[in-house]
Amino acid sequence: MATRRRVVLGGVTAVSLLCVYVLCGNLQMPLKHLGSWRSLTSQSQRLDQKGNMSSPAPSPTHVHAGTPLTPSLRTPSLRTPSLHTPSLHTPSPAGHQDGVETTTRSISVSPPRREATPTEDAFIGDTYMSVDVPPLTDCPDAIRSRVAKTEFAGRFLKNIPVLQWSEDATRDQHRRLSRYAGAHGWAGVAFDALAETLAALNSSANRIMTDDWKWRRAASRCIRCAVVGNGGILKDSKKGPEIDQHHYVFRTNGAITAGFEQDVGARTTHYTFSTNTLVNSLRSYAALGYRGPPRSQETRYVFLPDHDRDYLLAKAAATHGTVQRGPERGQDPSRYFGEDVSAAKLKMYHPDFIRYLRNRFLPSDTLRSKYKNLYRPSTGAVMLLAALHTCDQVSAYGFMTPDYSKYSDHYYDRRYHAVGFFLNHDLRLEMHLWQRLHSVGLIRLYTHS
Repeated sequence: MATRRRVVLGGVTAVSLLCVYVLCGNLQMPLKHLGSWRSLTSQSQRLDQKGNMSSPAPSPTHVHAGTPLTPSLRTPSLRTPSLHTPSLHTPSPAGHQDGVETTTRSISVSPPRREATPTEDAFIGDTYMSVDVPPLTDCPDAIRSRVAKTEFAGRFLKNIPVLQWSEDATRDQHRRLSRYAGAHGWAGVAFDALAETLAALNSSANRIMTDDWKWRRAASRCIRCAVVGNGGILKDSKKGPEIDQHHYVFRTNGAITAGFEQDVGARTTHYTFSTNTLVNSLRSYAALGYRGPPRSQETRYVFLPDHDRDYLLAKAAATHGTVQRGPERGQDPSRYFGEDVSAAKLKMYHPDFIRYLRNRFLPSDTLRSKYKNLYRPSTGAVMLLAALHTCDQVSAYGFMTPDYSKYSDHYYDRRYHAVGFFLNHDLRLEMHLWQRLHSVGLIRLYTHS
């Protein structure tokens, strides 16, 4: 009898253990990386096929850094204190430098809210430097004040540095930005080369986009900017006189004005380019009349640096020397910018600004592909969004609209050429962004209608 009980008890125990084992096995779930980088698509404002925006991206927790693109992640924030550096600029007694009012520039960089994995925030890098530079105007209808009432409020950082200059060249900043390649950081740019270039960009004219506003403003309280793309929609537009009436006129790449003044205007105050796009424009559009960047007393040259060759060319131009190495070795920058170019006429976009535009305004699906390292906003897109962050009122001409197939690629094309699409830019995404900015009143987009 005792033996039978032991057998029964043993059987029950074995069955119980088997059930527990099976139950535990079924309850186990594979651990996945929370907050995968793919949340970029769902958490950023995305565009549907009709050009409509979904819900806005989350607002930043403070103005010193962007919000990580995975706000649904519930892990605690890192408790490392924010990295604050002392004020790097003290106003002169007169309150002006080089004719532009100067202000104390406070800089801080906040750490990410969680440790990044190499394929996530280390690539995206939605954390940025913040600069405290008050606006130059008291325009009652400025973009900075209107944006808070639009769907872009959650992703627009008023204190993002648009331009880099001498005081940005520190070892700490170089280590931080060396994580990001191309136009989005300083990877591949040696600190010595960076420091030597930025040392020459050491005045308020280099760090403020509209540096001569004091002399231009007259009775105006608002900075009005015309941003001119090279799109075929401008052909026969007769918008030239209207464009030239703005305080500032931005152009880029193969900006041919001679012979097209009635449609595109004649003035250029800001010319945006990279060394690569400049060389390609000279090669591709020479037969159509492009001879190089516009030259005038009011023209400023705004580098979009995506390689160390941009820093080398900028240094040579600022110091009236020749390019020391790279594809342009031995070249005299005056061939591009004229004999009277000076350091005060040169500006360089800040890599934080380019990365911010990619992450917050133009997060293309290309970023989810094996070609993600090739992608950045187009030069024209950077130019237009820079104006959005530095001007009070912006009018955009020659940018892609939904009926783009009706127009040739460029207004100066002698025969019709369809718009080309390439992996390094997402022109359709940019087109939809222009539509949204226009619809909420942040820009005025020319549509030929």
